[in-house]
Amino acid sequence: MEISSGGSGMATRARGVVRDGTRALVLAVVGLPGALVLYVLAVVSLLLVPLGVGIVTTPWVLAGVRGFADWRRVVAAEWCGVRIPSGYRPVPVDANPWGRCFRLLSDRATWRDLIWLQVDMTAGFVTALLPAALLFYPLEGFALAAGLWRVFTDGTYIGWWYAFVPVSGQASALAAGALGVVFLVASYHLTPSLLRVHFLLTRAVLAPGQGELAERVRVLTETRRAAVDTSAAELRRIERDLHDGAQARLVAMGMDLGTIEALIEKDPAKARELLARARKSSADALTELRDLVRGIHPPVLAERGLGDAVRALALRVPIASEVNVDFDGRRAAAPVESAAYFAVSEVLTNAVKHAGADRVWIDLRHSDGMLRIAVTDNGRGGARIGTGSGLAGIERRLGTFDGVLAVSSPAGGPTMVSLEIPCELS
Repeated sequence: MEISSGGSGMATRARGVVRDGTRALVLAVVGLPGALVLYVLAVVSLLLVPLGVGIVTTPWVLAGVRGFADWRRVVAAEWCGVRIPSGYRPVPVDANPWGRCFRLLSDRATWRDLIWLQVDMTAGFVTALLPAALLFYPLEGFALAAGLWRVFTDGTYIGWWYAFVPVSGQASALAAGALGVVFLVASYHLTPSLLRVHFLLTRAVLAPGQGELAERVRVLTETRRAAVDTSAAELRRIERDLHDGAQARLVAMGMDLGTIEALIEKDPAKARELLARARKSSADALTELRDLVRGIHPPVLAERGLGDAVRALALRVPIASEVNVDFDGRRAAAPVESAAYFAVSEVLTNAVKHAGADRVWIDLRHSDGMLRIAVTDNGRGGARIGTGSGLAGIERRLGTFDGVLAVSSPAGGPTMVSLEIPCELS
């Protein structure tokens, strides 16, 4: 039983070695030409940026570079369990070519990718080729030992070498076969480790550095602090609205009811007048409470989801609107839906009050793990983040969820506001 178990284990290990060696060969065959082509295209595209052509081509080339790097991340995790974080900054898909190009070029991860391409076509190629060579190179030694040395040398010594063994006859061919056995044994013990070394080298170049991680922590700390400050301000607003609005009406209504109780026997007419006023105060207080609740978390958002909530929001806008939703009945997490809803509400308010628009288009969809919202109006344009239009507040709100805001608003319009929030739908 022990022998059988040991033999089975060796067979399993041998299959694993063959698998890893084949994977390493794939990395060597695909990696060198892929890295070389992408690097040349990237360099040429970057050189064309000052001429304007590169502004259009660079995002496409860098998208190919990122796709190539992401493929390497996937196989590193699946084949050797080496996790390589990406750390890419999200880029709005609706951004104009200029903004998209320079957002990519301002991302440190882009330059890590370009450095990695250079490493991958040199040291990366060697670390991928070595385990493949240890696995497949012994086949040549076995072929020489089997007598094929006569085919390679035409029966005479003409300088054929197997590693460091010159093959000129059957004796030296058998020595080549023995060396092939050594290579095969080395492959059996080293191939998995060598393949892992390749992916560790990839991680060393592609993974974000400590400085970037520290900067990421700083940004997250600031966005979380802004979220806490915003929540505290919202709580103070709710407290103020309750105190000055519904609470004051309820107190007045209680006083009216006390007066009614005293007058109901003495002056029924006056009591009926006060009763009518109390009923109106009750209705006004209820309306204010409903508006307050709607401002905190609209009931339609909780009950029907973001798509229907935005449709209801668009119906209340005093301009023509068109809403397209592509969620397939799925929903995002409640905090994400709330942030997206109030962001759209603020953008629509800007379109009505500041842009002078008479039509607005709203598009909501989810793809590649991102909730994407585009709000376009035909107003006068000129919207900018940080100019008091509320867009800075939207940016802070989205920053809590690592979301991004992009605004395209040339003078004369139209204005397109794009929002992206990383999330999954369920």
